Amino acid sequence: MPMVLTRLLLTDFRNHARFELPVAPGLIVLHGPNGTGKTNILEAVSMLVPGRGLRRVSLSQMARHGGAGGFAISAEMGDVRLGTGTEPAAPDRRKVRINGANAAANNLAEWLSVLWITPAMDRIFTEGAGGRRRFLDRLVLALKSDHARLSGRYEAAMRERNLLLAGEMPPDPVWLDAIEVRMAEAAIPIAEARARLVTTLDENLAGNETGPFANPALTLEQTDANDPETLLAAWRDGRARDAAAGRTLTGPHRADLVVMHRAKEEAAARCSTGEQKALLLSIVLAHAEMVAEQGSRRPILLLDEVAAHLDPSRRAALFGRLSQMGGQVWMTGTEAGLFDAIGDGAQMVGL
Repeated sequence: MPMVLTRLLLTDFRNHARFELPVAPGLIVLHGPNGTGKTNILEAVSMLVPGRGLRRVSLSQMARHGGAGGFAISAEMGDVRLGTGTEPAAPDRRKVRINGANAAANNLAEWLSVLWITPAMDRIFTEGAGGRRRFLDRLVLALKSDHARLSGRYEAAMRERNLLLAGEMPPDPVWLDAIEVRMAEAAIPIAEARARLVTTLDENLAGNETGPFANPALTLEQTDANDPETLLAAWRDGRARDAAAGRTLTGPHRADLVVMHRAKEEAAARCSTGEQKALLLSIVLAHAEMVAEQGSRRPILLLDEVAAHLDPSRRAALFGRLSQMGGQVWMTGTEAGLFDAIGDGAQMVGL
């Protein structure tokens, strides 16, 4: 059963004072000149799941300049209503409503999964591990709705530990023990979920025909202990080191997703820009298929300016594959002509 938005309404979000769009399953193409707010619409959809959205900026930056100071994003999935936004009196405090009732942001993962590829992600293989780890966690979240809650619990406990270690007075070891137990309770399922997903996704990718896209090989660089006692011992023994560093140096927050070009046996970071884009697309599309096969609902895909980075043959191949997959895919482009290969198979929205 695909995840499909049937209506999207934005109020004072970015450049949109009010934007309302009834939408259907399948491909949705937002086209128009730069500055018309195409990516802003994708960002709004990305805010319907836990996290900071595809741009990862503060909530106050999302409110329309010249507006009241808050914003609202509302979406319908048939009879289900999802909403998020802020109020002018608290521009950096996110509010979430599900079917009219107040809810936590992490609860959104129970209803919807959204994955995206943006031009900024073209550097995901060449920059630090943080971006790849966040990308991996979004993939995990599509299969495990409690992953965001566990990650939040782990990060909150780790911040508390770091503050204690940075204090002027030596921290109470018993207090640190209790904090590290909380960290381990979240760390183990986080690490296991990541490892399980990477292993399964790599196996699926290995069996895929390459076609016009590069086929990636995935591994998880996660050398930390995979059982609570060893992990707790590592934190306990590393307190002095972590205090000197000003941060925790061991744990799932240090993991990295390693991607190789399978045919060339070459690290993604050393591939061409076009190959890196193809590797990223292959991962996202294979993951969407995996989610559907495992009985979950197919995630919504947001592909920002994806057509501009592909030659005509790869563009046509991508559109054909997206059409066959089903579900709902949102794409943007400056020119409608970039999507001619779709024919009549997309909802075209000019801005």
